[in-house]
Amino acid sequence: MPTHAVDWEFAHPPAAVWPLLADTARLNEAAGLPKYPVRREEQPDGSMRFFAESRIGPFALAWEEIPVEWVGDRWFRHERRFSRGPLATLTATAELRPTPTGTICRYTLEAEPSGLAGRLLLAAGFLRASEKGLVRLVDGVREHLDGRRPVAFEPPRPPLDAARRRRLDRLAETVEASGHGHGLTGRLAALVSGGQDNDVERIRPLALARRWAVPERDTIELCLQAVRDGILESRWDILCPRCRGAQITATSLDRLPTAAHCESCNIGYDRDFAQNVELSFHPAPSVRPVTEGEFCLFGPMSTPHVFAQLRVEPGARRALPAGFAPGAWRYRTLEPGGQADLAIGPDGIPAAIVSAEGVEAGPPAAGELVLENRDSRPRTVVVESRRWVEDALTAHRVTTMQAFRDLFAGDVLRPGDEVAIAQIALLFTDLSGSTALYERIGDAAAYRLVREHFAFLARTIRAHDGAIVKTIGDAVMAAFAEPADAVRAAVAVQAEVAAFNRQQGGEGIAIKMGVHAGHCIAVTLNDRLDYFGQMVNLAARLQGLARSGEVLLSGVLADDPKVREVLAGVVPGTRESAAVRGVERAVDVLRLSGPFVTAETAA
Repeated sequence: MPTHAVDWEFAHPPAAVWPLLADTARLNEAAGLPKYPVRREEQPDGSMRFFAESRIGPFALAWEEIPVEWVGDRWFRHERRFSRGPLATLTATAELRPTPTGTICRYTLEAEPSGLAGRLLLAAGFLRASEKGLVRLVDGVREHLDGRRPVAFEPPRPPLDAARRRRLDRLAETVEASGHGHGLTGRLAALVSGGQDNDVERIRPLALARRWAVPERDTIELCLQAVRDGILESRWDILCPRCRGAQITATSLDRLPTAAHCESCNIGYDRDFAQNVELSFHPAPSVRPVTEGEFCLFGPMSTPHVFAQLRVEPGARRALPAGFAPGAWRYRTLEPGGQADLAIGPDGIPAAIVSAEGVEAGPPAAGELVLENRDSRPRTVVVESRRWVEDALTAHRVTTMQAFRDLFAGDVLRPGDEVAIAQIALLFTDLSGSTALYERIGDAAAYRLVREHFAFLARTIRAHDGAIVKTIGDAVMAAFAEPADAVRAAVAVQAEVAAFNRQQGGEGIAIKMGVHAGHCIAVTLNDRLDYFGQMVNLAARLQGLARSGEVLLSGVLADDPKVREVLAGVVPGTRESAAVRGVERAVDVLRLSGPFVTAETAA
């Protein structure tokens, strides 16, 4: 089989080189290769095969995409088997080897002709020419690693035309002036106008925040406002719990089905707001059209949470050298079957034992991971970190943010639809003695004070990543995805009430609050997302039991490890049992009576 190999040298370690060379989708886009559609075919055993068609130069091509094999930071092998075109197979392999001064990557191309045209093409130096076409891209990788260019790959496409450029600039000014731009709108505009398709076809705010080293709330609010003003469009994705692919996409919550099916894994699964419903973004077509298709279906960096993906023949064993960070990992196969969730620690790396039913963890070994296939058919084993959830802006999180509720109040569930929420924190507030306040200072002055108090609460709740669900008279119901944030917000409100009262000219208010966390259901009520269930009722009852200037926490919430960290610098509080209307047994609560201290008030 004709083969061509070349060595590329880099003055950086494999861990720095790998994410760039293994990003085959971006590399193919930068090389000027076209996108292609993918057709999936289910096999009798439930597995899937993947087929694609494209045209490159004078050749019409059709091929099967063979799942790429790789071990992170070490090597990958990508094979295509053609049914149309001058070649029968084309295989690219990259092997990274550390050196005293950096890394050597041996890049190998192998091809098998399918007929006379293929033999002539290979004889004319097709493999060598293909490798030479990558030299410019490899030089870009070096320059990026050396800090001489901001990105490794420059897409070979013209910039936005003058009309779209002016439109983008005008919209960016609007976004920045909204208060949700946070000085980041210029960065977003540059990404939209100049980023590769792979960078913009699925923009994830949490990944942007990490890349730009800015608070997550800032990038989330930036993207939400960019949708409102026309730079971006948003979509709700139901992610497959195995491969994390976006299998179902909807433009609004009311169009999101309750279940989905993954064509790649050939499994069905339910919608889960906290786990697999993600809000992502892409450019509005009026600003930048993005074509459909794939540049590389199975590139290693298309799933960066996957450390290794290896084919294991029936009855065979393969071993990987140790290179796993301690933490939560998962073993599974590309083919349907069970999975093994495990933690890797100091006791070695559990083996991955494959059977007809799926994968299970076997005895650990020191210094290596053993993959053993006891099935009667080949299986492709996937070893992945379960930290992939860190970059997903879940529906649960974004719907508890004030910016989302302010900008997208109409994005609600279908009438009659309900979503189980496994964990949410609710904060209820109420003004103490509001009736006496109206009598003392008059309706107009009291109304102004109550209105200012709502604004004060909204600012504090938003600053702690929460959202006001609704107001009820002088009371507020707010939701938080993270229970510790709800407690921080409650403490901050009480700590800052004195300053608020001074700003109002001395006429004081007092607030009482209750906070609880647990499971409930999300529904649409009065054209907005709302929450119902026993947990909601208990949170409201705790507010009713609080006295003026107090915060009452449920004992379950107070015992949360992150909440304990918040309370450590606040006030000890008093633990007690309280009789709560509608609850059969007494409820364990923690009563916080102040004085309340935060970092801001202490300063």
